[in-house]
Amino acid sequence: MSEVENSYKESLKEKIIFCLAERKGLELEKAMDIYYNSRLARLIESGAYGIKYLDFRVLTDELEKELTNLKYK
Repeated sequence: MSEVENSYKESLKEKIIFCLAERKGLELEKAMDIYYNSRLARLIESGAYGIKYLDFRVLTDELEKELTNLKYK
């Protein structure tokens, strides 16, 4: 992976974490914990389906859906 791609991926992670924290009123530490233990994080890290090229707000929506689904299982 190139340095540009790595930088882009790191920036994407940060944006998702900040967005989740803001939307849910969470401390950054909690938002980071949620993100790094999510299926979304694994998909982004693996580069699956070109998911890392989606807008961070769309990805945060997906993370919120994942959280909602987990609460009902």
